[in-house]
Amino acid sequence: MTSHVTEVPAAPSARALAHFEAMLAYETDCWDVHESLRSKPDFILVDVRGPSSFAKGHIAGALNIPHRTMTAERMAAYPRETTFVAYCAGPHCNGATRAAIRLARLGLPVKMMIGGITGWLDEGFALTADD
Repeated sequence: MTSHVTEVPAAPSARALAHFEAMLAYETDCWDVHESLRSKPDFILVDVRGPSSFAKGHIAGALNIPHRTMTAERMAAYPRETTFVAYCAGPHCNGATRAAIRLARLGLPVKMMIGGITGWLDEGFALTADD
């Protein structure tokens, strides 16, 4: 008897490996970002929410660049090899996905921080707010 989980068989191991390895090329998580921010990070963390949401609380060290403002002209201020890590409010928000699309279309390396602010807080990490 099969369960709801196994009624669709798991992918062959080689395909599963390729899939899960590829996921890490597109995504990072809150813990890895937090640990990386403790030293000099080799990426730019970008909060893609609006300025008022950013001011209320954001990850320390993040830049506020709403996805709608990610133009070629604005992003030309950064070296082409700069990796950007985009985040938004959380899993219910597609702002980080929109930002990742914009950055990728501009030819810039990009990953999304899965979980966004919701995931960050779930991990027990603090936000900072503008005074």
